[in-house]
Amino acid sequence: MGIDMGRGGVLKDREDGPERKCIATGEVQPKYGLIRFVAGPGGQVVPDLAGKLPGRGVYVASTRAALEQAVAKNLFARGLKQKVDLPEDLPGQVEQLLARRVVDLISMARKSGDAVAGYEKVKTWLDKEEAQTLIQASDGSGRGKSKLSTPHRGHYIGWLTADELGMAFGRETVIHAALASGGLDKRVVEEAQRLRGLRETDGGRGRREG
Repeated sequence: MGIDMGRGGVLKDREDGPERKCIATGEVQPKYGLIRFVAGPGGQVVPDLAGKLPGRGVYVASTRAALEQAVAKNLFARGLKQKVDLPEDLPGQVEQLLARRVVDLISMARKSGDAVAGYEKVKTWLDKEEAQTLIQASDGSGRGKSKLSTPHRGHYIGWLTADELGMAFGRETVIHAALASGGLDKRVVEEAQRLRGLRETDGGRGRREG
């Protein structure tokens, strides 16, 4: 079973994939909704977004509240079973790393021909049902964004800035973009969903489903 999104871009439960327990909330959920952390050689807590770094790891739900709770209660030391040093503003650092990860993935999709930017190109993909995911800048015009609807049974990402989307497409700014099904679409959606929990603004609520 694959990834699915309900109204407002919220991920629905998915049955496949391993599950891990969040050290902050105590909830058990699929790994794609969590962030893994390990202790570096000097005891510094390091976010392992790809989940591939060696050593003992702990998992925290990908939300600002969960990360702040883990930091405030020193839950990393308990989970990693050693004394650790926490970087300043860990939630902010993780947000920046996740944003860069999403931008890089969209850029890869663009280079492989699976992503387009610009209102007319996006509208064409939507009209031809070639788009699986609609991406719109959080700081774009609400009136302009409302003219495009999320693909039927598709996904919506609305919490990247115009500057971040611009980086993905080699432009100064981008307001509208779309991803085709297959390719990197699934990875982009999963990573963007993790980023959404770290963003204070929620651009995905109240979206019209197409």
